Amino acid sequence: MSISRSDVLDETDRRILTLLQQDGRLTNAKLAEQLNLSETPCWRRLKRLESEGYIEGYQARLNRHKLGLGVIGFAQVTLGDHSGQMPMELEQKMAAMPEVLSCHNVSGDCDYILQIVADDLESYGDFVRDRLRVLPGISSIRSSLSLREVKVGQRLPV
Repeated sequence: MSISRSDVLDETDRRILTLLQQDGRLTNAKLAEQLNLSETPCWRRLKRLESEGYIEGYQARLNRHKLGLGVIGFAQVTLGDHSGQMPMELEQKMAAMPEVLSCHNVSGDCDYILQIVADDLESYGDFVRDRLRVLPGISSIRSSLSLREVKVGQRLPV
């Protein structure tokens, strides 16, 4: 039997997670104020959420366009060899590539879907040809390019 979110987190815990997803730089004092809690119980709840793994870390969201990263591509990667350690080694190599924003082992027509960021179309092509296609075990790569971002974010429903 699986445990539902409502069995583990109370309303205050969920509000803490929601507020921190909106602004990860909230001080404990501001967080406590928004929750109508005193600072010590708020800090204890926050530390518990961190220690139990609900909060994995804090990071800044960067504007990829300001950084010159104008292309997002989605590569569907199919393996020709699923035996032994090949898939795990391939996953480790893909995870180590900073251009790969996400890598998902999926069901369906391919084995992995990668979200890749690049400066422009030419650099995306160079990455696929020179870095991705040369990895052992890959039999095919199909790419789709993002024409327009409709929704971007990492906020989870809590």
